Amino acid sequence: MDEKELTFEDWQKTVPESIRSEKFWSLIAYQKGLYLYNLLWQDTDGWRKDERGQILSKQIIGSSDSICSNIEEGFGRGLGKQLVLFYVYSLGSARETKGRIYRAKAFYTLETLHQRLNLASEVVALILTEINRQKSR
Repeated sequence: MDEKELTFEDWQKTVPESIRSEKFWSLIAYQKGLYLYNLLWQDTDGWRKDERGQILSKQIIGSSDSICSNIEEGFGRGLGKQLVLFYVYSLGSARETKGRIYRAKAFYTLETLHQRLNLASEVVALILTEINRQKSR
């Protein structure tokens, strides 16, 4: 882990109250997805020196951003089937991000690669749990 990289708990403290006061903040899947996005943003900073890295950077930032933006939009539409649909979109983006992390393995140390893949897997599992919870209501 990079020295400047914050732990999840320390990172949570940096998130502005205007975000933490939103209803979607109560979802750990959202929080972990946003944390993943922030880590990937930092990771990709150095990738821009390589043409291949530029392409991967745009794609991985887009897919990881979509994890959170779909949860945010789903909450904006209320509860019920629409919310579940946006969780499904978010799940797709989380899986896409996980695959992109692996495909960007040339830019990672083995340790960081495994950390990012594990976090992405956790986000996938958390979103799946929330989908199943919503469907059982």
